[in-house]
Amino acid sequence: MRSLLVAVCLVLALHFGEAAVSCNTVVVELYPCISFVAQGGAVPTGCCTGVRALNSQAQSTVDRRSVCRCIKSVVGGVSYSSNNLNNALALPAKCGVKLPYSISPSTNCDSIN
Repeated sequence: MRSLLVAVCLVLALHFGEAAVSCNTVVVELYPCISFVAQGGAVPTGCCTGVRALNSQAQSTVDRRSVCRCIKSVVGGVSYSSNNLNNALALPAKCGVKLPYSISPSTNCDSIN
């Protein structure tokens, strides 16, 4: 379950430092997305609400880097399937959110602007 949340987080954010967006906020906003990431199908309404909220909150470089680092710390050594990752990667488009950066488990958080 935790690895699914991490995959969802990887899709949506990238923020750290004296960030306005806390790691707890990232987890809370993306929690409704877990069922979609795990199983596909319809994206829960609460998921897109959280994706949009997180995207609107993470406006500064510091915030985007903070979110990225949060996601990476949660993911840690947890493994997830390519289907889970593909579902997570599809979330921004399914929720009508355009991200100005590439999302990948290997993203260097320090390179995010």
